[in-house]
Amino acid sequence: MFDRDIWQEIFNTLKKNKLRTFLTGFSVGWAIFILVMLLASVNGMQNGFVGQFNDDATNTIFVRPGTTAKAYAGFEAGRRVQLKNEDLDYIAKSFPKDVEYISARYYANATARYKSETGSYPVQAVHPDHQIIEKTLVIDGRYFNEADVINKAKVAVIGRKVAEDLFKDEDPLGKFVEMNNLPFKVIGIFTDEGDDNAERRVYAPITTYQRIYGNTNNINVIALTYNPTYDLSKALAFSGRLEELMKRRHKISPEDQSGLFVWNYAEAFDDISSFTAVLKAIGIGVGFLILIAGIVGIGNIMVFTIKERTKEIGVRKALGARPRQIINLVLLESIFITALSGFIGLMFAWTVLSLVGPAIETPAFSNPSVSGGTVVTATIILIIAGVLAGLIPAIKASSVKPIVALRDK
Repeated sequence: MFDRDIWQEIFNTLKKNKLRTFLTGFSVGWAIFILVMLLASVNGMQNGFVGQFNDDATNTIFVRPGTTAKAYAGFEAGRRVQLKNEDLDYIAKSFPKDVEYISARYYANATARYKSETGSYPVQAVHPDHQIIEKTLVIDGRYFNEADVINKAKVAVIGRKVAEDLFKDEDPLGKFVEMNNLPFKVIGIFTDEGDDNAERRVYAPITTYQRIYGNTNNINVIALTYNPTYDLSKALAFSGRLEELMKRRHKISPEDQSGLFVWNYAEAFDDISSFTAVLKAIGIGVGFLILIAGIVGIGNIMVFTIKERTKEIGVRKALGARPRQIINLVLLESIFITALSGFIGLMFAWTVLSLVGPAIETPAFSNPSVSGGTVVTATIILIIAGVLAGLIPAIKASSVKPIVALRDK
């Protein structure tokens, strides 16, 4: 295989037929380029989908109230379900081995002011566990604690963008910012792995906002994380039990799909995985079809090449060349053309991804790339493709009879 004379002869043959060599390899190189770009695009979409959930723990469930669509337990349809503080304790006590962290959410909007700077920001009034559920990273100061919740303290943890908007170059910690004309002490600054909008948010103790809005114990959403060791089936089974419990507690029909919504991130990730798996399969299928077309093209050109070199092959056999040597010669030429053109297509795809990838990134399309495993797989495919493309022409060449070949004109 590493015979210097054979390789020199292969290179000479390729040099003599540059156009034919280019056309032979172009189809394979193009197929590999398309295959890599398709797989990179699928990976980019998958990364984008997953990235949308980066600012929450992956083992998260959200419970949201709705409006009943069916009459049940003496209640008419169209009843608005309202979650309460007691629901939080009820869930935690009902599933002590399942629930890891739990927090309520109470949504509000606030016009915030510090000196002459003002801005309008969404407020999430929550419990301390929410920091872990939301994966909130406090970069300065602290998050509020249970004592703040119990005391209904007017403290706030503000996003990095809020700090930049209101305080400019000042240190916000320990200073008071007015939110809807009520003073809140800034005790922390957070950053978020989501987009900038996530950092234009304010967190405050839920009891504080419930007192501000009439000493209510209403909540908008319950967010919780469950045992992180649960696989998909256990995670979905738990969310099913949770939904059944809450529907029973709030007198909602088990068949009512509108009265209460229990959303599990595990289900979303499973749907994303299934969707991207289908896209990847389609990409691989299209790439392979183009590659097969390239292999057929190389095979046809190699057959034509063998026809051109019939007399040369006859001379070789007359001088004692064995069929295996003829097969090796043709196969090596086919593998070399396929591997080289495929490698060029692969490098071209990598170059395009490196240059264009960062420019086209969006929250829904992130880091389009291919893994090292894909590169290894593509290399193996190229070698197999080269063998397949040259096998039939090689066998045909090895069967040429010297006397017939020497008569060929």
